[in-house]
Amino acid sequence: MSSKKKLLKKQQKPGEEEAFYASPLFDFLYPFRPVGSQWLTEYVIIIFAIIIRCAISLGSYSGKGTPPMFGDFEAQRHWMEITQHLPISKWYWFDLQYWGLDYPPFTAYHSYFFGKLGSFFNPDWFALNSSRGYESDDNGLKTYMRFTVILSEAVFYIPAVVYFTKWLGKHRNQSPIGQFIAAAAILFQPSLMLIDHGHFQYNSVMLGLTVYAINNLLDEFYGPAAICFVLSLCFKQMALYYSPIFFGYLLSKSLVHPSCNISRFIIVAISTVVSFVVMFGPIYLFGSSSSDDEIIADVSGLNNLIQCIRRIFPFARGIFEDKVANFWCVTNVVIKYRELFTQEQLQFYSLVATLIGFLPSMITIFLYPRKFLIPYALAACSMSFFLFSFQVHEKSILLPLMPITLLYTSTDWNVLSLVCWINNVALFTLWPLLRKDGLVLQYFVCYFLSNWLIGNFSFITPKFLPSFLTPGPSISNIDDDYRRGSLLPHNILWKIIIISSYIVMGAVQILDLFFQPPTNYPDLWIILNCTVGFGCFMLFWLWNNYKIIQMRNKTLNDL
Repeated sequence: MSSKKKLLKKQQKPGEEEAFYASPLFDFLYPFRPVGSQWLTEYVIIIFAIIIRCAISLGSYSGKGTPPMFGDFEAQRHWMEITQHLPISKWYWFDLQYWGLDYPPFTAYHSYFFGKLGSFFNPDWFALNSSRGYESDDNGLKTYMRFTVILSEAVFYIPAVVYFTKWLGKHRNQSPIGQFIAAAAILFQPSLMLIDHGHFQYNSVMLGLTVYAINNLLDEFYGPAAICFVLSLCFKQMALYYSPIFFGYLLSKSLVHPSCNISRFIIVAISTVVSFVVMFGPIYLFGSSSSDDEIIADVSGLNNLIQCIRRIFPFARGIFEDKVANFWCVTNVVIKYRELFTQEQLQFYSLVATLIGFLPSMITIFLYPRKFLIPYALAACSMSFFLFSFQVHEKSILLPLMPITLLYTSTDWNVLSLVCWINNVALFTLWPLLRKDGLVLQYFVCYFLSNWLIGNFSFITPKFLPSFLTPGPSISNIDDDYRRGSLLPHNILWKIIIISSYIVMGAVQILDLFFQPPTNYPDLWIILNCTVGFGCFMLFWLWNNYKIIQMRNKTLNDL
């Protein structure tokens, strides 16, 4: 028996951390198994993750060379410009026809900090008004902006993920190599890397703060958990996708399970209120101004606060933006919602559909506040928002993807299979956006790299691919306790669904790359992309809700 097999036999039960046994991740980290070397593993993973992000950052970004509005890169740069040059009373009023600030205050403070820091290197990058659309020949601004994303992720997201995997590993008596394999699989999620470090955004801050909130729930620090989640909400309002689960879990732990604990309820309530006051307080306190500008004349603190909230929730934009793989966009091909219903009616219908969608997961987490259910519940709830809520971007899929990807810590082979599949589907739905941004190379490299690292090419036998694509011992040579056919679920129906979806996604990808759509239907390939994505997301969402109900009475080892 090989040394690998002996290690697995000795340290774990069948079906635990050897889930990625025949994968490059296991092979890469296996040399660090001796106790004296295990401390190195964490740093190797983090450095490798940062290197990959730096490589992606060398590519193009949203709106490069496309005046007059440019793209998200310019929006983030512009916010650094206005927050450092204008008083708080003007932040949410200034030039709303351009890239007016429309994120909560924590984003504004984050922009202020990095804008001030960047101005020390080159004030021209963030000069008020004259810096619009700034694109330096030496790429100095691009390098700095990319650095701010990497630094933000290194502070807010990476440590939270590593702690999450360590906590679970410790409480499941899992060896460090198993913990680090899970951490690496989560950190190399391609969609988040490509959107934040390619397209350009700071989603990792919001998602990282949410993971910190989850970690505090695991440690039973309920006040800090509430604070972290409020900070996440105050960075990006889309964190509301998670709010029903945090509300249900904290309420249950305070008033129901294991018994009514009024002091805990008060601590959570005070922590929540104080956090919101700290974030929104400056908008009110320093929001008064008088000006000759007709748009922002005689603004009071209350008016400034109201304007901030209006900007955060832009209902006037419509039920969906561009083409997105959710219910409203896909069915809009048949039912023209904007022609049949008013904006107010669509808001109401989407609210009802979203409520129906997340209530099963919220009720279950309230009645059964199990720690291991938190990622499942967050995934089901946030996917409900993505599929049915009002005003959804294609990038919003990152919210359900975060708790879904945390399930790479699972010991259930079927769960791992579905998590890998839905990550691939999500990246596929981001293809039109990434292609528009000029990130075709980065898209394909990250797609194949992420799948290769976790051994997802193992469903193709070595007959058809070089052996380095399916590393580890031949499947037929592994003991029965460790027999794995592929990174596919055991259920034959799910195997058919997943393989069929890959075939269809490949066909749509080829059509989009090499063939022009019909003149009468210029968006046909994008609509096909959204339709395939929506179908897969719906199936995963249904499975996710079923899994929550099925697992409500199980133990931590079932995560």
